[in-house]
Amino acid sequence: MIKFGLQHPCFTYDGKGHEIFETVKKRAQYAEECGFDGFFVMDHFFQIPYVGALDEPMLESWTTISALTQVTKKIRLGTLVTGNIYRNPALLAKMAANIDVMSNGRLFMGIGAGWFETEANAFDMPFYTALERSKRLEEAVQIVRGMWINPKGFSFQGKYYNIKNALCLPEPIQKPHPQIMIGGSGEKLTLKLVAEYADACNLFGGPKTNKAKLEALKKHCSAVGRDYEEILKTSLTSLVIGATPQEVSTLIAKRRRPGMTDQQLEDTVLYGTPEQVAAKIQERIQVGIQYLIFNFDHPNEENTLKLFAEKVMPQFK
Repeated sequence: MIKFGLQHPCFTYDGKGHEIFETVKKRAQYAEECGFDGFFVMDHFFQIPYVGALDEPMLESWTTISALTQVTKKIRLGTLVTGNIYRNPALLAKMAANIDVMSNGRLFMGIGAGWFETEANAFDMPFYTALERSKRLEEAVQIVRGMWINPKGFSFQGKYYNIKNALCLPEPIQKPHPQIMIGGSGEKLTLKLVAEYADACNLFGGPKTNKAKLEALKKHCSAVGRDYEEILKTSLTSLVIGATPQEVSTLIAKRRRPGMTDQQLEDTVLYGTPEQVAAKIQERIQVGIQYLIFNFDHPNEENTLKLFAEKVMPQFK
């Protein structure tokens, strides 16, 4: 049975001041009521390209999900995904353990290498090369996992991090530890890290792209002696859904960028009427996706979420 998650990537239409969080709270609560497994926010200090303008308001991710632990009861909470270069991994492990305790075991830990150089430079955080960011992520995941499993004292001597008897008390509630999801589809480095260290992967793209990435993951698992079936296969995509074909055509025309091919559109947006969306979800299930995480058309998020929850989700329960 496939699971569904909701990502809330844009805060511009959430109001001003305290109203921003009020909308996020209501979305998370509604997603919980509808049976979504998880609620996620992006880990960015600036809004990212193709989602909105650079100067749009952005809530910091970990303080946001910390607050959400107190206004939800069942839904899992996480970042999609934490940029590793923004925080020391030992500090991150401590923060994440606190979230797991505060939520009574509902943390879903997403992490990636980090990619948005603009915000790193703005906040005076070293950005590094793509290879070094990947190598740092490899050490960071080992540190986070190690501190969770050894909360009374964990040490790690690596090329980039030197952790000396770090404590992680109170320890996470989930055992042996909360799930670690590595985001990214790089076949040579990222998916290899998934095979070696992660409990879940997070991919982008449509069925054809997902299938190719999962084949690459399967090869890495074989090479390192990891059971491929142990890894939860998740995918993030935008969802555009309309009650009629005409409505879908109008909505998708706004999303199609100049020169975008049909394949590129399918790799970035899952779209259609409720019947078409259900069929496309089945296609993703058939290639091996077990957990779909959606973000919705920004100004229409509330209505789109309601249509999906009422007309599509019941078909998969």
